[in-house]
Amino acid sequence: MKMPRTLIALPIVAGLVMACTEVVESMPTPEEGQAIFNRNCAVCHGANADIAARETSIKAPDLRRITARHGGDFPRAKVMSQIDGYGRGKVGADVMPEFGTLLEGELIPVEVEGTLTPTPRPLAALMTYLESIQPEG
Repeated sequence: MKMPRTLIALPIVAGLVMACTEVVESMPTPEEGQAIFNRNCAVCHGANADIAARETSIKAPDLRRITARHGGDFPRAKVMSQIDGYGRGKVGADVMPEFGTLLEGELIPVEVEGTLTPTPRPLAALMTYLESIQPEG
């Protein structure tokens, strides 16, 4: 008995779809975020978030102390909002530029306060990097 070609190809197509889905939905590595950080943020915050290495006299905050400034919890939503420009409050656009358009990309699900939130991959990469450089305890 001959099997229809579509039935033979179905497992191959399903495997390709699964492989593509895993790539798109995987969280970026801290190294991916570090590269984006060093291209866009190092002038004010220092290479690798080392404020001693910054290239300007702007009093940018020490990004290695975000968790400490927030009672031991890394505030993912706040960090991403600040980076993309939605978090304007006490920091104006003249001090912290809006990077939203520079951070466009494929959307990946990022867990923010218990909810998976579609987030552009470069923004998620920056957040992942900043979260990774917070000291323990």
